[in-house]
Amino acid sequence: MFDYFLYVKVILLSILEALTEFIPVSSTAHLIIFGKLINFNFSNSAVFEIAIQIGAILAVVVCFWQKIKNILLNFASEKTLVINVFIGVLPALILGFFAYKFIKQYLFNNIVVIAFALIFGGFAIIFIENKIKTKIQQINSLTALKIGLWQCLAMIPGVSRSGASIMGAMLSGVNRTTATEFSFFLAIPTIGSACVYDIYKNYHTLSAQDFSLIFFGIVVSFLVSLLVIKWLLKFVSNHSFKIFAYYRIALGLIILGLFYGF
Repeated sequence: MFDYFLYVKVILLSILEALTEFIPVSSTAHLIIFGKLINFNFSNSAVFEIAIQIGAILAVVVCFWQKIKNILLNFASEKTLVINVFIGVLPALILGFFAYKFIKQYLFNNIVVIAFALIFGGFAIIFIENKIKTKIQQINSLTALKIGLWQCLAMIPGVSRSGASIMGAMLSGVNRTTATEFSFFLAIPTIGSACVYDIYKNYHTLSAQDFSLIFFGIVVSFLVSLLVIKWLLKFVSNHSFKIFAYYRIALGLIILGLFYGF
């Protein structure tokens, strides 16, 4: 029997994924918490939460297609960016491969970890925005490695991949706009490989309906992400990330209050 309510929940979660993937508030944390609140009864919700990020990544490819196309056609002159993206994504690939089981077993669905990661991450953003005076500089290989190491913190649900990479870049002296654009490029191999690996590890647990729900979620996430990416690129050129920091702190406290009555 066709479950209309299940598809409505998929739409809501996919929109939420798109709205939170590229801003420093942790899309994973939002999906886990909201999924619990609406009783999302997907057979393997952890896989769904990762897999629908494919839609967001496809949106990045579309929005940056001219730049990607230029890299493909003029690789010799653009190889520095490719090398830096590879260096930046390498730490997360290595850590994700070896710590996959630990992350899934002990960090995902741990509400306390998610709440405190949101709160501490919010204070970190405020500190960085207040204290760090960023420079206008190009990203070199060492800076790319530092950003990649910061990005590894996003293995903890609630930290935010975009937040860790952008704030890490700003700590390394990169201006906010350049840091945000580099974070988008890092997202393609980082999230793309995480999605493929997660589906591969859990392929045997997914039914035909599961795949149809995931595909539906990817489409919704893709369409909404197109709008979010364009908005964010305009936003960061004139605003700081403090508003997201305050939101993170408030959300973390609300989560603790809802689930634990703090």
